[in-house]
Amino acid sequence: MSVTLHTSLGDLKIEVFCEAVPKAAENFLGLCASGAYDGCLFHRNIKGFMVQTGDPTGTGKGGNSIWGKPFPDEIRSTLKFNSRGIVAFANSGPDTNKSQFFITYGAAPHLATKYTIFGRVIDGADGGALDAIEKVPSGDQKQGWRPEFPITLKHVTIHANPIAQAALRDQ
Repeated sequence: MSVTLHTSLGDLKIEVFCEAVPKAAENFLGLCASGAYDGCLFHRNIKGFMVQTGDPTGTGKGGNSIWGKPFPDEIRSTLKFNSRGIVAFANSGPDTNKSQFFITYGAAPHLATKYTIFGRVIDGADGGALDAIEKVPSGDQKQGWRPEFPITLKHVTIHANPIAQAALRDQ
């Protein structure tokens, strides 16, 4: 299962781990399909660490899950923050996943057991859009790591949605 994030700086193709983290995958794909991510800003950009988006308000304080409330973590020992391009839900503590997510710029083992990993960048991580996004100058911690110019998630293309396909088969 994969999706393409069409950003203002190029495309990022994401493999979604539907079997390993079914709730997280359902939430992410549902938000993608509903257009909830269309027009979202990448509101936090920390060179060498990660970039974050998925908040329709653009402030880093908004967004919701497809269920209208936070959903539980799906931490899997087999999914690790061991490379560039790992995709995970942002949260404000245990079991507080909503719509915001981040993409790592490198290994981040200190994040293990704290965030639900639900995908990885399979195209656009090296020499592509992720490099271009990482190069955008950003404010410091006091300024919320906000990029100096807007980086936008324009829209998402879902290449195959096994959750929706299963629901149609079950009808």
